[in-house]
Amino acid sequence: MKEESIIVSACLLGVNCKYSGENNFSDKVKEICKGKKVIPVCPEQLGGMSTPRNPAEIINGTGKEVLEKNAKVIDNKGRDVTAYFIKGAEETFKIAKLFNCKKAILKAKSPSCGVGEIYNGTFSKTLVKGNGVTAEILKKNGIEIITELY
Repeated sequence: MKEESIIVSACLLGVNCKYSGENNFSDKVKEICKGKKVIPVCPEQLGGMSTPRNPAEIINGTGKEVLEKNAKVIDNKGRDVTAYFIKGAEETFKIAKLFNCKKAILKAKSPSCGVGEIYNGTFSKTLVKGNGVTAEILKKNGIEIITELY
């Protein structure tokens, strides 16, 4: 039987690619990945952003609206970083197709990777229903997504 390939947010595997320059290592994710071909990605880095970088959130919508050009991703200094997030999502999807990935484990609440809920754009830790930009593009293309929380 062919080994299953799975896209995983690199920060969950201990890669220091989080906006702060740290990681979000998860023992749970490490355990889920056993026996699978793991493809670590950081959509924000793939989109051209540096690490560390300013935190960013989606304003006036979710990843779906960002992809429809009806919402933006703004960093905490007010800079529009939407193009980086869209490019990172597209590059992540290219990688998923290249490795025939049917599943992904992404970082919860992130403006790129959040699934089901993301921060609302006020930088106040307030959550709204919706997906991040990368999660939205992967889900739209039939890739099953979970986060480290479930």
